[in-house]
Amino acid sequence: MHSLSLRSKIILLSVLSVLFILIYQFIFIDMKFFDYAMYIRTPKLLAIIIAAFCIGYASMIFQSIINNRIVTPCLLGMNSLYILIHTSIVFFLGGTSIFATNNKIAFVTDVILMGILATTIYGFLFKKTKHNMLYILLSGSVFATFFTSVSNTMVRVMDPNEYDTMLSDLVAGFDHVNAELLTMAVALIIITIVLFYKEIKLLDIISLGKNQAINLGVNYDTTITKLLIGVTFLITIATALVGPISFLGLIIANLSRELFKTYKHSYLMLGSFLMGIIVLLLGQILIEHVFGFSTQISVFINLFGGAYFLYLIFKNKGLN
Repeated sequence: MHSLSLRSKIILLSVLSVLFILIYQFIFIDMKFFDYAMYIRTPKLLAIIIAAFCIGYASMIFQSIINNRIVTPCLLGMNSLYILIHTSIVFFLGGTSIFATNNKIAFVTDVILMGILATTIYGFLFKKTKHNMLYILLSGSVFATFFTSVSNTMVRVMDPNEYDTMLSDLVAGFDHVNAELLTMAVALIIITIVLFYKEIKLLDIISLGKNQAINLGVNYDTTITKLLIGVTFLITIATALVGPISFLGLIIANLSRELFKTYKHSYLMLGSFLMGIIVLLLGQILIEHVFGFSTQISVFINLFGGAYFLYLIFKNKGLN
């Protein structure tokens, strides 16, 4: 694999992604119920592709912002913040409010609130810690624990019926994808990419470090803030659509770096996206056809992601 050119590796990953898409879409189909099978599987497939794109691109951008490979938005508590926001809406406004019952309004509300709060909190964190990795990890862990504790407290005093209606949104999985939100998610992704395209193009320079980027004419603080907003929107879109998947970004971003071994983010981000499709489809195929829907994909992702996280630390691959 190392002897292949970057373009060849992208082509190979693309072929593998298409292969897994075809396997997932058409494996074990009774032709009598072909239309029904497509009706069930197509929204799941689209959600998988959207989630892979959002988490893959967001994780790679985030790692370049802080110049570290072991940290992803989810490891700093962004998933916990999303759960807190979603729980707070149901807790304070009720499970019958339009913000909880109308999927489109709930989706937009989650994206807006998450964007504002996450950008404010983590932007402040980065400035105060001056991008010190140890302080960022410690502070991120504290934030994640705090957000989780507050949301758990709300859940304990919440009406059981309201909690039951909210639970499906807090557990990652593709079995309850709302097809109505797919078009809206794609539209928000396009808007996000267009708004922050100039900043994304600067990632090759940003990854050199603050001093080097400033010397090369980059408005560093402004660029970092905009990129952080873009990361927040992408993570929120994926989480609001399929639920929180903590370690997926860590897995696919680092697999992409291992495969491509380049500074060019155009290849790294696309590779991370394709890796995400392969990982999620493989997990979904196992869940549906091996385990018979007895578990959720987040269980596998967190299990192997946690082990991979420890591997990166022990091998000192997350320090640079």
